[in-house]
Order: sequence, then structure tokens, then C-alpha cells
Amino acid sequence: MNAIRKDWNEIKTNDSWAIFKIMSEFVEGYERMARIGPCISVFGSARTKEENKYYQLSVEISEKLAKAGYGIITGGGPGIMEAGNKGAQKGGGKSVGLNIDLPFEQFHNKYIDRESNLSFDYFFVRKVIFVKYSQGFVVLPGGFGTMDELFEAITLIQTKKITKRPVVLVGKEYWSGLVEWVQKIMLEKEHNISPDDMRFLTVVDTADEAVKYVDDFYKTHDLSPNF
Repeated sequence: MNAIRKDWNEIKTNDSWAIFKIMSEFVEGYERMARIGPCISVFGSARTKEENKYYQLSVEISEKLAKAGYGIITGGGPGIMEAGNKGAQKGGGKSVGLNIDLPFEQFHNKYIDRESNLSFDYFFVRKVIFVKYSQGFVVLPGGFGTMDELFEAITLIQTKKITKRPVVLVGKEYWSGLVEWVQKIMLEKEHNISPDDMRFLTVVDTADEAVKYVDDFYKTHDLSPNF
């Protein structure tokens, strides 16, 4: 028992020092992102291959958003993230990568602007930076990480911790089942959300639809940083 208590005390000491690493990630993220300007975050799977239709859609959407004056923020890795950064560069816009240190899947893609390439050890710090500097969220098919980022954004909008932002799900074939479940089970059967909460997102199939939804939103809303 004494050995366990000693080990536990050492862990607690290490936890305290981790605060400084967390603080440094926030400071660097805030200082570098504050200079970038209005951006749209593009989420999606790291496993999506270049020949996949959603990879191509991510390139097209990001290129058109860049030409419309937005920078593109991605998770900085391969797959949909790489496609988003590629599209940003093709469109002449800022191409930002918020990378995370993972044991697999993740590495910096080559389409990130050098000055806009940030790395994080902590998921929660990275997500704060994503949300704070994003004027909208374009979400392509992905796995658990994509779902986490999607519902994080929706929750913050729902609870008014951030101002309303456009949330676009790309790929009706992929997302329709989830949206139907939210509508029929979460909303209508269990009443765990309000009817107005369904207005926080839209589902589209084409790049033009995605870009139009973002553009239409900002015809009636101001561009501004979050919290």
C-alpha cells in the first residue's frame, strides 16, 4: 500500500508540471492563429484515399471557400485533412494544419502553409483552437474523431458558448442515417434536444451547396472570432 501511495504521489506531481505544457500550447495557438483571419474548419477521416469521391469533394469545397476569402483549417494530417489543405492552396487561401501527436495515422501533410503548421499533444487544446478560430464547420465522412469534433461544435452552439456558425455535413449517403436517428430518437422519442437544435446543421451532396450555405449564412451574420 505504501508503494502504491508513493507512486500515486509521483503521478500527481507530474500532473502539476503538465499544466505548463498545456499553457504553452494555448499561448502558441492563440498567438499564431490570431493573425490568420477568417477560416472554415474541414473535418473528415485520415484514412480517406486520394481516389475517393469525398477526398475530391474536400479539395473542391476548400478551393472554392478559399477563393471566397476564407482560410481553411484542418487537423493537418492525411486523408480528408490533406484534401482540405490542398484545396486551400489551390484556391490561394490560408492553409492551416492543427496536428496532433498520435501513434498511428497522423503526420503533417505537404499542403500546409509553413507558418500555419501547429502541433499539439493535447486533444482538448487542439479542439479549443479549432473552434475559436473557425467561422464554420464543413464535415465530411470520418470516424470517431470526426464525430467528436462535429458534436463538440454543435454542443457549443446549442449552449451558446459560441455564436451560431454554419455546420455543413457533406455526403447524404453517409450522414442521412445519423441525422434521421437524431430526429426520430433523440428528438421525437426521447426529447433529449429541442426542435430548434436541428437547425444547427445542414446536409449537402455538392461543393456548390456547401459553399452556398456558408456564404448565405454570412450575408446576415458578422464574421468574428469565437469566445
